[in-house]
Amino acid sequence: MKTTAVRLYGKNDLRLETFELPPIRDDEILAKVVCDSVCMSTYKAAKQGEAHKRVPDDAAMNPVIVGHEFCGEIIEAGERWRGKFKSGDKFAIQPAINDPANVYAAPGYSFPFIGGAATYIVIPNIVMERGCLLNYGGNAYYHGSLAEPMSCIVGGFNCMYHSEAGSYLHEMGIKSGGKAALLAGVGPMGLGAIDYALHCDRRPSLLVVTDIDEARLARAAALYTPEHAKGCGVELIYEKAPDTERLMELSGGQGYDDVFVYAPVAAVAEQGGAILGYDGCLNFFAGPTDPNFSARMNFYDLHYNSTHTACNSGGNTADMIETLEMMTDGKIDPSSMITHVGGLDAVIDTTLNLPNIPGGKKLIYTHLSMPLTAIEGLWTPERERILLETGKLL
Repeated sequence: MKTTAVRLYGKNDLRLETFELPPIRDDEILAKVVCDSVCMSTYKAAKQGEAHKRVPDDAAMNPVIVGHEFCGEIIEAGERWRGKFKSGDKFAIQPAINDPANVYAAPGYSFPFIGGAATYIVIPNIVMERGCLLNYGGNAYYHGSLAEPMSCIVGGFNCMYHSEAGSYLHEMGIKSGGKAALLAGVGPMGLGAIDYALHCDRRPSLLVVTDIDEARLARAAALYTPEHAKGCGVELIYEKAPDTERLMELSGGQGYDDVFVYAPVAAVAEQGGAILGYDGCLNFFAGPTDPNFSARMNFYDLHYNSTHTACNSGGNTADMIETLEMMTDGKIDPSSMITHVGGLDAVIDTTLNLPNIPGGKKLIYTHLSMPLTAIEGLWTPERERILLETGKLL
């Protein structure tokens, strides 16, 4: 079967190409990709090329398909997997397969025949063996696509930890009923974090969200209102670029139990450390492109106030399963993250210029030809259905 896909050959070298997929083996699966959202991590891989930890050294000779936030349908399962997967099943992929033979290998970075920026793919055996091909029962493909970034948010909440004085035992997760802050928190990941914080089983009593962008703050406040948060048992406060003194005041002078930093800015990371309370935990989920990025840390607080960090660069399969279940049950909705949609022929320009395109997630429908287009209002399952039925085919 032929596929059309965006492949990475090296630094800044992305190409939209049509080529033949190999026949699937007994332990592989042939699948159709319906949509893929463009991640900043793909931009970093495109900029770094083979210098990126997940991109193979021989990408120039054996290019890889990019895109790791995708959802689609299974066309044919090899004999080994027919008891678990069948034609017509919707699926989502957890790209963090954690292959012991190559811990950096991941769909969308490392493989020649699987990635989200493609019409059709061959899913290799390692993805199924590691439990990373997930059945998805939702009614919108884009929910399945955004399950991956949402699972990273869930992973961030789950990897936080706290302890009691005199004990070495760690209690995992944010502090239930505690005080939490999201710094630079109204980008696409921040919006997902607000959604999850309000609707998960382990909620803070106070959630302070900051950003420098007044328009994005206003949009967040309209999507997730303080009134709605109050009904969830959470006091939600939005603040434009507050100084550390103001943030401490909002916490009652005690500091925060859980702080999330969503921008790779040293000043923001340092402010996050400065507002931690006793036993406070800091999560830096803002992967920098500069391998020498650093920020100062207060070791006095580490020593006397038991402050600590618990950073993650993604979620695991359990996080993604939790995400898919919450989406299917209507507890969380990633629609607020999407601000643009486009076709497969928009991927290259979108990826290479991603930091310069305002807004949130850029959602790609891989069988359509469509320029990247800003949407008004929220993307919905109905709008997706209409686009898939009436959009111009690639």
